[in-house]
Amino acid sequence: MDVATKPRSLNLSTLILVFLGVGILFGVGLNVYFPGVVQPLDQYFLAPIGKAFLRLIQFVVVPIVFSSLILGLTRIRDANQVRRFVAKLLTCYVLTSAVGVALGMAMALLLKPGSGFSVPLTATTQTHQTQSILSWLVSLIPTNPLEALSTGNLLQIIFSAALIVVGIQMAGEKANPFIELIESIYVISEKILSVILFAAPLGVFALISSVIATQGFKLVSNLFFYVIGLWLATIIMIGFYVLVLSVLEKKPFRFFQCFAPSLSLGFGTASSTATLPIVLQNAEEYGLREDVMGFAVPIGTAIKRDGSAILQGFNALFIAQIYHVPITPELLTAIALSALLVSFSTPGVPGSALITMATVLSAAGLPLEGIAIVAGVDRLTDGIKTVLNITGNVCNALLLSKWEQPAVADPSTVQPLLSEQTE
Repeated sequence: MDVATKPRSLNLSTLILVFLGVGILFGVGLNVYFPGVVQPLDQYFLAPIGKAFLRLIQFVVVPIVFSSLILGLTRIRDANQVRRFVAKLLTCYVLTSAVGVALGMAMALLLKPGSGFSVPLTATTQTHQTQSILSWLVSLIPTNPLEALSTGNLLQIIFSAALIVVGIQMAGEKANPFIELIESIYVISEKILSVILFAAPLGVFALISSVIATQGFKLVSNLFFYVIGLWLATIIMIGFYVLVLSVLEKKPFRFFQCFAPSLSLGFGTASSTATLPIVLQNAEEYGLREDVMGFAVPIGTAIKRDGSAILQGFNALFIAQIYHVPITPELLTAIALSALLVSFSTPGVPGSALITMATVLSAAGLPLEGIAIVAGVDRLTDGIKTVLNITGNVCNALLLSKWEQPAVADPSTVQPLLSEQTE
């Protein structure tokens, strides 16, 4: 990546943060002083702009994920290396997600955000269709790779890309034209993204002001310790990753400086999937190994959800406290195991953890009515959870890089992915 592009990245992150702050203030002002105009303004201005921006970002997500995965995997010529990458990456995921689940549960036990609540059993019940872990694993296999691409199913796209890479390696030189096509798709998608990012500050402003203006703070006051508990647990988990970066000698300050555009956009959009193209760009600037970046970052975006791991454990105990369910070792074990598994199947879109929460509550024998209680404030914690998801994803990729080749020099010396084409 050309050095001349760095100020542009830093300027983008600054603009996003400024518009994020202005959006919060604008939303508070509307909610407090002009409540009568909130509904029409949100319906005809804020919500459409926010949704349009998310759709623009999602426009380049699939081609960038698909092309970066194929390019990353084709650089790994050894099948044993692929197996090592998968085994080591999944090990990192399980261990770090377990820390997140434990942290969320510990915070709920410490703060007791559900104590003092008196919820009637006639509360609105929200039920969701859930599938078993076995059915979920089978669903990862697409019946049509084009359908996986058209629907944006990241897990199926990853599976399709892996199979295509196997075919590429078996085809040898005859696959070179296809690889060149994929490289062109990657470069073109990056250029489209650079155009879309001009709208990022306005999109973030519309998204955050819509949330603040429509939800306000009355609901937050009723669930104050719930919101504070989730924020504290999430920030502590980010601190855990700062410690990991320090141990790996990866310079935490430089890490957050390089990934500032991704993190600020993630906070505003609350979507890990929507930020993936920017994460890949920032990873190039940071100097993450190209084989690890093309392999680990898209996979982590699809399945690595530290924010969900914290939320599921915290929410389950919060609901148990509301309904005065005894906190037994059996209950804690059921919550911990189910929350860990469910965190890997949570989609990277706003509010998705509420959908998968039913699986954890069912596994722990807790009432599903509790979902309706926390649904109103979930969006207020989605932003910081997305920041954690991005941080955790990249840090786990760095763990894989260190584990696979401990003797690799400083990552800033590694040639970025497709640097010759993108300069």
